[in-house]
Amino acid sequence: MLRDNLLFKMSAGDWDTVMNVHLRGAFLMSKACQKHMVDAGFGRIVNLSSSSALGNRGQANYAAAKAGLQGFTKTLAKELGKFGVTANSVAPGFIVTEMTKATADRVGMDFEEFQAAAATQIPVQRVGRPEDIANAIAFFTGEDTGFVSGQVMYVAGGPLN
Repeated sequence: MLRDNLLFKMSAGDWDTVMNVHLRGAFLMSKACQKHMVDAGFGRIVNLSSSSALGNRGQANYAAAKAGLQGFTKTLAKELGKFGVTANSVAPGFIVTEMTKATADRVGMDFEEFQAAAATQIPVQRVGRPEDIANAIAFFTGEDTGFVSGQVMYVAGGPLN
């Protein structure tokens, strides 16, 4: 969910929409699931953050929401760890999705050209695919990862500037 705009043009409604989808949604889902996980003595919470959490022009709302998810995740790890529940976050970089296609459309670029331009800025020289994110989530949700909690894994093709 994006409602991109520069801060001086951003409406309070666009701010609230993005916060409600990303932060409130994660809060409500975690709250609903945590009792079942605590009762079972096992659980895995994986939130989806973004590399935009580090700041991204025109995305004050989205960046704040995704950074907030990282703090929320770390807090859940501290609160729920003693009950066998881990909480981690995956922070994708540029991933080929309908959302990135919509961004290309919005800036008036062909999607293939948009991807190629993005790949030149990524150390591994390619854009990400949904399966790259799925693999990170699979790692965090494994039964053998009970000692990994409160972490943010940037799946972005290399270090971010």
